[in-house]
Amino acid sequence: MSLAAYCVICCRRLGTSAPSAKRRTYWRDIRNIIKFTGSLILGGSLFFTYEILALKKSLTLDTEVVETEKMKSYIYVHTASSDRRESHGIAWQARKELHKAVRKILAASAKLLQGPFADTFSTVDVEDHECAVWLLLKDSKSEDRTTRLEAVREMSEAHHWHDYQYRTIAQACDARTLVGLARSKDSDPRFFLPPPPLPPLKEDSCTEEELRQLLASLPQTELDECIQYFTSLALSESSQSLAAQKGGLWCFGGNGLPYAESFGEVPSATVEMFCLEAIVKHSEISTHCDNIEANGGLQLLQRLYQLHKDYPKVQRNIMRVIGNMALNEHLHSAIVRSGWVTIMAEALKSPRIMEASHAARTLANLDRETVQEKYQDGVYVLHPQHRTSQPIKADVLFIHGLMGAAFKTWRQQDTEQVLTEKALDDEDRYTTCWPKTWLARDCPALRIISVEYDTSLSDWRARCPMERKSIAFRSDELLRKLRAAGVGDRPIIWISHSMGGLLVKKMLLEASKKPEMSTVIKNTRGIIFYSVPHHGSRLAEYSVNIRYLLFPSLEVKELSKDSPALKTLQDDFVEFAKDKKFQVLNFVETQPTCIGSMIRLHVVPEESADLGIGDLIPVDVNHLNICKPEKKDAFLYQRTLQFIRETLAKDLEN
Repeated sequence: MSLAAYCVICCRRLGTSAPSAKRRTYWRDIRNIIKFTGSLILGGSLFFTYEILALKKSLTLDTEVVETEKMKSYIYVHTASSDRRESHGIAWQARKELHKAVRKILAASAKLLQGPFADTFSTVDVEDHECAVWLLLKDSKSEDRTTRLEAVREMSEAHHWHDYQYRTIAQACDARTLVGLARSKDSDPRFFLPPPPLPPLKEDSCTEEELRQLLASLPQTELDECIQYFTSLALSESSQSLAAQKGGLWCFGGNGLPYAESFGEVPSATVEMFCLEAIVKHSEISTHCDNIEANGGLQLLQRLYQLHKDYPKVQRNIMRVIGNMALNEHLHSAIVRSGWVTIMAEALKSPRIMEASHAARTLANLDRETVQEKYQDGVYVLHPQHRTSQPIKADVLFIHGLMGAAFKTWRQQDTEQVLTEKALDDEDRYTTCWPKTWLARDCPALRIISVEYDTSLSDWRARCPMERKSIAFRSDELLRKLRAAGVGDRPIIWISHSMGGLLVKKMLLEASKKPEMSTVIKNTRGIIFYSVPHHGSRLAEYSVNIRYLLFPSLEVKELSKDSPALKTLQDDFVEFAKDKKFQVLNFVETQPTCIGSMIRLHVVPEESADLGIGDLIPVDVNHLNICKPEKKDAFLYQRTLQFIRETLAKDLEN
């Protein structure tokens, strides 16, 4: 503009002289050109300045509005304008393209030159970590797996955000990110939205009746005898209950007293427990899981879970069903939508080891981002239960014995002194599962797995009367489940108590005959036997009362000293173990065990616990406490820890 003015002044000065007519005409043309050019430049400059000011105004945010929006817990969805006039016309298109160009100039100026336009982006009082929320959300959906994992890790470590920022993540993240946050140890609970409202119960219905209807709707195909037994039992008992209900006695979840007179104590023997046990069995079949989901089972089980907050056994059976359904990847979205991830994330932080371990199994089956293995019913990871950067270099497997369990078998020995110290809440003083607390802390590079299976002393107390599971049958079942959990991919140490040791021996012999199980044999480093009756036990000859003596279970029969199957198993395994050069450590009790109020029995004598390979160490405890150290620095635990470290020394170093 200044250049045009200068040209006009010069032309006027030249015009004051007395040129010839021809020269006057020539300068007149020049002045006209200058006038036109100057006008064009001036107009363009004014238009360009106006557009920059308009863009600057559009980019400037009211900081009070931003502070107000911080307090809200919803997210905005940008939608296209419905005004058709905004999308037509040459002027609109030209302005749109000009704004694009100016935005690029402003961004480059702010980033590279630190020019005056950078102030446009700093006029809002937004802290750095607020921008990071959306960047982390973007990274959590990246196509690069490493980027996704890093984003979830950073989210889980964020403890300084405002409430609305956690809620923003909760509403905007995808299912994969949500499961990752649930499996992260230090995730803030505000990342998880409350489960959606449950559908109302049908008119004149109750939870028990709908649970019965769900069970009745499941296919009656592909069922073994035990599933048929549990299903018929549950339907039969619930029919009696409904008949009583119609007579005005009760309806579970409503008013009245539980109809439990014929079932024993609440809630372990209620009608709901019968139905749940049957549904647990059905959920082991993939096609039946589809039916459970299609018939509203996820919502119904959630309602039952909330009703039974004071009954952990009911809740654990429900989590078993959800964990089995999570084995089917096509059901993951339905499980997430129904709000079960929020419930499992809360349960995973529970101080109760059993509840936390059931939740850990379900979340691990949902987490296909970092977990390749699948944990079937009865296989529980005690460590690590969260996502971790600690490399896992070996597996330690715990197999309980007759009448044992995945958790209670491996608790600390209960003494009066220890029981009084429980109040101190110090896991070094007392633990309900020493492999999860003591061993995991002493050997963090181990994956620690405990398995569970049903056993009984007598057929009169068998949970399924038609069930006749021999050691051979159980070993095949457990071996299949453990291989699905990735057992065999790393070095292994087996730790077993009582009949569990016989299962370990049978599993290893069977694995040696199957090419697909060869890695299990190749990676087995050592075995610890806690009072395992390699040569039989007198348990089958004794009982609390006469009915146990007349009707011992198949498991007890196989423990008898004159069992030919037991002798064959012993001879075959000793030869096999010597050939493979397994490291072996044997413990044996020296105290008798009280069975009932009248019988004191030395369940596994020293001669029966002697495998013939490895050290045999007598311990001054009874059969039940041989696998329960009295305290962390007790010989029983310290010798076990020493064996694990020495046997896996090379693997842990690598």
